Amino acid sequence: MANRTEVTQFILLGLTDDPGLEVPLFITFLLIYIISLIGNLGMILLILLDSRLHTPMYFFLGNLSLIDFCYSSTITPKVMTGFLFRDQVMSYNDCAAQMFFFAAFATVEDFLLASMAYDRYAAVCKPLHYATTMTTRACAGLVIGCYVHGFLNAFLYTGNTFSLSFCKFNVVHHFFCDMPAVMALSCSDRHVNELVLICLASFNIFFPLIIILVSYMIIFVTILKMHSGAGHQKAVSTCASHFTAVSIFYGTIIFMYLQPSSSHSMDTDKIASVFYTMVIPMLNPLVYSLRNKEVKSAFMKVILKEK
Repeated sequence: MANRTEVTQFILLGLTDDPGLEVPLFITFLLIYIISLIGNLGMILLILLDSRLHTPMYFFLGNLSLIDFCYSSTITPKVMTGFLFRDQVMSYNDCAAQMFFFAAFATVEDFLLASMAYDRYAAVCKPLHYATTMTTRACAGLVIGCYVHGFLNAFLYTGNTFSLSFCKFNVVHHFFCDMPAVMALSCSDRHVNELVLICLASFNIFFPLIIILVSYMIIFVTILKMHSGAGHQKAVSTCASHFTAVSIFYGTIIFMYLQPSSSHSMDTDKIASVFYTMVIPMLNPLVYSLRNKEVKSAFMKVILKEK
């Protein structure tokens, strides 16, 4: 790979070239990152400390929080460093490493969301068989499968991008080493690589998304058959936040990766990327957990013990 390229480092343009916005943006992203760290690491700690949360649903939520912490940490600190010290340079290897870990964690999140939807389907639609369906072994198998698939895909994504030659252009029109932005700098024919990227992204986006949609459609049908107004209200309150987060996450990723490079507007891509690299990891603890009575109860239990 090294023999095929003259580029040894990449320069990230970042989110803005206006010096007056650097400090406000740094403060904004620092607050977002702190909230994300507290929310996700706090959620993991609560689940570990409270035995009432040792259930399949919270097992998946704990792993989701871990993934959100990891992939937010892959991007946000470098962005904040760029604002504070104007350090926008990344070595060739650092760029490849950032791309690899971001692709791995984002793909794991895709399939974790699908696993969570299947868990809710089993709980609502087959409550009598839930304990035998979502066993410890089954839950561990689903989560391990998500991680294995995510990291294998990251190898394919990163290898597909850095198998290209980078001859002289090294200015990345983005705030991190994202695949379309880096691929656009290549001086070699990238049509096959773009096709591979679209095929991989299509599978990793639509396969878990179909599982999520089908699972929740069956859940809605099941609850409607209960002829219970309280059941309808519970379904809406349970799923509304989930669909909000899923819509933002999948909407921005579909917008980013499932269009030809000629259709890309880098400025628009940057704005969309902020949502799924920084905002979504901050929102997920709120969306999935902090509105949950069991989590609130566990939180109060920990606070009271400390007092």
